[in-house]
Amino acid sequence: MNNFEAEEKIGNCLSIVVPCYNEEEMLPTTVDVLTELIEKMIADGRISSNSFVLFVNDGSKDRTLPMLREYAKEREHVCFVTLSANRGHQSALIAGLMEAKKYADMMISIDADLQDDVNVIPDMVDKYIAGADIVYGVRSGRKTDSFFKRTTAQMFYKLLASMGVKTVYNHADFRLMSRRAVGALSEYREKNLYIRGIIPQLGFKTDEVSYERKARTAGESKYPFRKMLALALNGITSFSTKPLQMITSIGILVLVICFAAAVYAFISYFTNDVERGWTSLILSVWFLGGVQLLSLGVIGEYIGKIYAEVKNRPLYFIEDSDMSSAGSADGE
Repeated sequence: MNNFEAEEKIGNCLSIVVPCYNEEEMLPTTVDVLTELIEKMIADGRISSNSFVLFVNDGSKDRTLPMLREYAKEREHVCFVTLSANRGHQSALIAGLMEAKKYADMMISIDADLQDDVNVIPDMVDKYIAGADIVYGVRSGRKTDSFFKRTTAQMFYKLLASMGVKTVYNHADFRLMSRRAVGALSEYREKNLYIRGIIPQLGFKTDEVSYERKARTAGESKYPFRKMLALALNGITSFSTKPLQMITSIGILVLVICFAAAVYAFISYFTNDVERGWTSLILSVWFLGGVQLLSLGVIGEYIGKIYAEVKNRPLYFIEDSDMSSAGSADGE
C-alpha cells in the first residue's frame, strides 16, 4: 500500500470482535497478539488510530471477566462487553458485532483460541479497502483436525449443499464485515442463529482469504462433539425444509413396502403358509415404529423452532461494558 492510499483510507476504524467463554488461560496471549496486530496496522496506515479489540464475555465462570476489566484499563485498544448470562457462541458473536457497529467501519470476528491465522487480517482489511463488504476466512486444508472431525465436517458441508443451504466451504466464523453488512445482518430476527448460513444471503460484494488453521495452544475447545452436532442440526433446520419433504418420501416408500407385505400375506394365507411370516411381521413393526419416531422427532424440531421464534425473547442482555477505547465511526 502506498502513502496516498494510506492517507485516503486513514479513517477506517476496525474492530476485532472476540467471543470469550472461560478463556482465562488463553486470554493473555490473545490480548497481546491482537493489540500488537492493531498497533502494527495503525502504523502501516491500514486502519485508524481509534481501532480496537472488543472482547465479549459470554457469562464466563472463571477469571475471564476480571482479567478483561484490567486489560481494558491498561491497554489502549482493548474494550469489552459482558453478557448477563451464558447465551452461546452465536449470540455472543451477534452481541459483539452489534456493539462494535456503533463505533467501527469494519468488524472482524475471530475466536479467542487464535486457531484462525491472525496474519491474514491485514489482507482482509486490504480487500475491504478494495471494495469488499464481506471477506471470508477460508481454511486451505484440515491437517490439524482428527480424521473423525475432518470426515464429519466434509459430510456436513455436502449435506447442507444437497439440501439447498448456501454456505462457504471450510469457512466458520472468521470473517470481515463492513458496517452496512452488519447493519443488514441486524435485520435478521430469528432466535435460532446459524450466522454462517445467514451471511451468504446478504448479497453484498464478497472476497476470500485462505489460511491454515493452527492447533489450540492453551485452554480447551468450547465446541465438543455434542455442541458441533447441535450447531449442524440447527444449520440444517434453520435453512431447509427438505427434512420434512424427506418424511413424505419415506412415507410413500413405507406404503409401497406395506403393499408388498400385504401381497405376501395374502399369498401365504391362500397357500396355508401363515406361520412363516413371523420374522417379516416383527421387522415390519420395528421398521414402522422407527420411521414414526424419526418423523415425529424431525417435526418436533421444527415445531420447537417455531415455539422459540414466536415468543420473540431477546438474544442477550449486556450487564457491563467498557468501550472507552472505541472510536466513533464516520456518519454516526
